[in-house]
Amino acid sequence: MAEKDEIEEISQEEEKKKHVILIVDDEPDILNLTEKFLKLGDFDTITSANAKEALRVLEERYTDISLILLDVMMPGKSGMDVLRQIKGERRYNHILVVLFTVKSFNEDVQKGKRLGADGYITKPFSGKELLKSVQGMLE
Repeated sequence: MAEKDEIEEISQEEEKKKHVILIVDDEPDILNLTEKFLKLGDFDTITSANAKEALRVLEERYTDISLILLDVMMPGKSGMDVLRQIKGERRYNHILVVLFTVKSFNEDVQKGKRLGADGYITKPFSGKELLKSVQGMLE
């Protein structure tokens, strides 16, 4: 009987576990605003200001991360390059990647889809739309 109670307790804890979202953007204002909106939705967040930092965080915390909001245009390595790298690693298969950018041209959307993007959010965005989109993807 005690073993069954223990298993049920572990299951309840897993259900309560918050989704962790990695936000990657080189604009500090966008990082802060996005983080505030997601925290209103009761998500845990990690922020990264560039691709190199994001890949380091991903390496360390990939088992915790449920979704990545990934800016496409960043100095150095682009979001498309990071997307390609993430989708090429089997251990990251459980992580949804949403491209997060001002570039809403059809060719960019198509390229993102070809590389395995799970979604696309254009900037500027409303907090309500962002939360609705992220919550929908994580259900």
